[in-house]
Amino acid sequence: MKNIFKIGALLFFFIMLTSCSEDLVEKVQVGTLKGIVIKKGTNQPIKNAKVFTTPSTETVFSKEDGSFIIENIPLGDYSVRAELTGYLTTFQGINLKNTNQVVSIVFEMSDDDSLNSSPSVPVLLSPVDNAVDQPLSIDLTWDCNDADSLDVLKYTLVVKNDFDANVITVKDLEEKHYFLENLKFGVTYYWQVTVTDEVNPPVNSPVFRFRTSTTPNNRFHYVKKMNGSYYIVSSDEANANFQFTPFDKNSWRPRLNQNAQLISFLRTVGGNAQIFTANPDGSNPFQVTAVPIAGFDNAEIDYSWSKNGKEFLYANFSKLYRINKDGSGLQLVYTTPDGRFISECDWSYDGSKIALKTNDANGYNVKIYIIDLLGNTLKTVLENVPGAAGGLNFSIEGNLLLYTYDISGHQEDNYRQLNTHMFIYNLLTDENIDLSDLSEKPDGSNDLDPRFSPNDAEVIFVNTSNDGISAKQIVKVTLQDNARTDLFPDAEMPDWE
Repeated sequence: MKNIFKIGALLFFFIMLTSCSEDLVEKVQVGTLKGIVIKKGTNQPIKNAKVFTTPSTETVFSKEDGSFIIENIPLGDYSVRAELTGYLTTFQGINLKNTNQVVSIVFEMSDDDSLNSSPSVPVLLSPVDNAVDQPLSIDLTWDCNDADSLDVLKYTLVVKNDFDANVITVKDLEEKHYFLENLKFGVTYYWQVTVTDEVNPPVNSPVFRFRTSTTPNNRFHYVKKMNGSYYIVSSDEANANFQFTPFDKNSWRPRLNQNAQLISFLRTVGGNAQIFTANPDGSNPFQVTAVPIAGFDNAEIDYSWSKNGKEFLYANFSKLYRINKDGSGLQLVYTTPDGRFISECDWSYDGSKIALKTNDANGYNVKIYIIDLLGNTLKTVLENVPGAAGGLNFSIEGNLLLYTYDISGHQEDNYRQLNTHMFIYNLLTDENIDLSDLSEKPDGSNDLDPRFSPNDAEVIFVNTSNDGISAKQIVKVTLQDNARTDLFPDAEMPDWE
């Protein structure tokens, strides 16, 4: 009986002890802290930031999205700390008052600029410093590094020259190079790169320099077409070339004059075709005419230099004018007696003769003839024939005249030519040589815009399909053996001086 009593007493004591233990556990009250770590100013999440409390509870690290959570924090007051190398340590105070309370906080961490390294000084890669004979388009390249891999480097490029006051400034480059175009011949260019990591002060490179090549003495000039607009190319016979006029200035019919050391051309101004001149590198374009050159079609009209390079001959419908290269001294030379348009003219080298091509408003009813400076007709080369004609050019001695004629006699509104041949007319003998036949012009094609070579030994011209839409190419033929040689593809309106 006594044993039963003792066992019961012990059991009662155990139950009471257990009950008291449960009460003690329930008295430990906890809450939860959660939050996010972001970069100040950008609100970008920061991962791997160390987050912990004082008094100490648990240490956690922010996740990919910047979030963190600390659970089972005893109620009370805490200082919460976030730290990460490269950022200023951030503190926040919290107070957990109630059991199961959840407190949310946001840490905005700022860069610790004191720990950020400046970028290195940009180092030149190409072209080498003081390089000469550089092309008119060039890739400027450099190298630069930053010990802080997270920094985004941005570059500013400044380019000056010894020709004019023009300054090229390119900002916010992220690549370590820049392609510089449309430079001028024979000019020294100075360039400098500045780099910033947007933390430290900008770092400047030394000033580098290079010089472009001198203007080549190109004797070939021709025209190419882009988006319905003409532009002029300067070239040697190997087709080493440069763009002479810009894409946005409709320019055609180049003519080099060695005595003037200028290249003339036609350019659209306010819907009219005007004569311009420019230096051999394309610089200093100058409008010569005020009364425009006009006739049947802008693409078909032509004009002429005087050999001495002082004057031009050009036509405005039925009137032929003479004008100085500086735009002064405009005078009427000749008016067609029948009112037909003068579409082309060429001035002999000795200045005594002028070749004219006239036509009606549709480009037909053609007449090719030669007059003196008083307007007297010296020779009639072609008249009273159907079809298109043109391409006038005197030989150096003035006894030969190049011209073209569509022997098919075809006529239609779009001025399509079907079988245009080149002819050489001898003014002394009246002999007419079909150069296209002798050089075996391809069937179904046209030979157009012929010009004698500077020594009269060759002829440069355009050959193209008679479909009116195919590409044109510039060809030369040697008069000694009548052999054809292709020169420049996808090109037209050649000049060879």
